[in-house]
Amino acid sequence: MNIFLREMKANRKSIILWCIGIILMIAASMGKFAGFSASGQSMNAAVSAMPKSIKVIFGIGDFDLSKAKGFYGMIFSYLALMAAIHAVMLGANIISKEERDKTSEFLMVKPVSRNKIITAKLLSSVSNVVIFNIVTLVSSIYMVGYYDKSPSINHDIITLMIGMFILQLLFMLMGTAAASISRNPKSSTSISSSILLITYILSMIIDLNSKFESLKYLTPFKYFEAENLLYNKGFNIITIILSIIIIIILLSATYIFYGKRDLKA
Repeated sequence: MNIFLREMKANRKSIILWCIGIILMIAASMGKFAGFSASGQSMNAAVSAMPKSIKVIFGIGDFDLSKAKGFYGMIFSYLALMAAIHAVMLGANIISKEERDKTSEFLMVKPVSRNKIITAKLLSSVSNVVIFNIVTLVSSIYMVGYYDKSPSINHDIITLMIGMFILQLLFMLMGTAAASISRNPKSSTSISSSILLITYILSMIIDLNSKFESLKYLTPFKYFEAENLLYNKGFNIITIILSIIIIIILLSATYIFYGKRDLKA
């Protein structure tokens, strides 16, 4: 039994639907860009007059919405949120579904070690994350190029996608770790999703009040913000190192707790 292929097949419908969703979101968002760019600086003036709280909630920031780079930077927060939700649900479900669907006994009687099982599941999850990321990248480059004839921002989009990929890995492993630690397979998705929601809300609180700036390292959503990646010349070495450390911790927790848990048939 090839566990990797089994998992890829099991998640085939899900990844197709998620990819369709992200393509439609990018297409609809960039379709609006034509209207924003036509209004020019008048739209920027209207946006600048908005209360800070409204700008934070909608992810507007200080982007120039009349330019493709600024407009795509604004919608990136939504793309990153979708990617994180997909990743955390994927990670949690790929571990907990054996108990939820009562197939754990079938899986465990096979002549395959638990480490090999979890490795195959993780490789399948990473493959799904990569597919989601590539579809987002390709559709973004195409849609931005279709609606904007100014100098290409492909390099900027690629930079954002690299950041989003690391964010996806963080939340995917957060899901697998939560599912491996939790004794209740039905609660692992809700636990990991709650953590995602809390970290997202925290990122908005930090944007609303600079007094909470010191908490930015507690939420992965602050690690790869579009404004920093687009206008501050790339990645922050501190957040990269912190991401690697968190990934190692979550990956280790997944292997350790999955290997020790008593799976329910």
